[in-house]
Amino acid sequence: MTAEPPPNERNPVADLDDLDEAIIGKVSDYLDGALPGAERADVAQKIAEDPAWKRAHAELTETRKYLSGLRKAHAPSSFAEDVAETIHQRSAGRFFGRRRFGDRVPFGALLVIALAGLLVIGYILWSSSTGSLKVEHDRDPPAPLGSAAVAPP
Repeated sequence: MTAEPPPNERNPVADLDDLDEAIIGKVSDYLDGALPGAERADVAQKIAEDPAWKRAHAELTETRKYLSGLRKAHAPSSFAEDVAETIHQRSAGRFFGRRRFGDRVPFGALLVIALAGLLVIGYILWSSSTGSLKVEHDRDPPAPLGSAAVAPP
């Protein structure tokens, strides 16, 4: 048989798994100061009287003490470039590779703009009095040029 380690050598996370989640939640809120006055007093009384609540309070306090000693790690200054380089190497250049002319130019948008421009030019020529696209049906055809004797009646 294995003996249980002394309380100061136990894993607080493993011990918290044995406790009821409702107790852990209430004690955590108590330590965060998120409980209203009456509920806070009720939890403080339970911590003083109930061994399970006292154990949860002690373990959460110990866990908070260990976590508060950790310092935030700062990313190195070349972090973004290193990530981009790693992605480039692993993706064989599909994300950050050299782009061809056709990849950079939005041909669909250029086609729409060109068609709209052609429609505007066609409307201007059609509505113009001197435009070559306008056909006037109500005018008499022009007289033939040249000799009247050669032209059939």
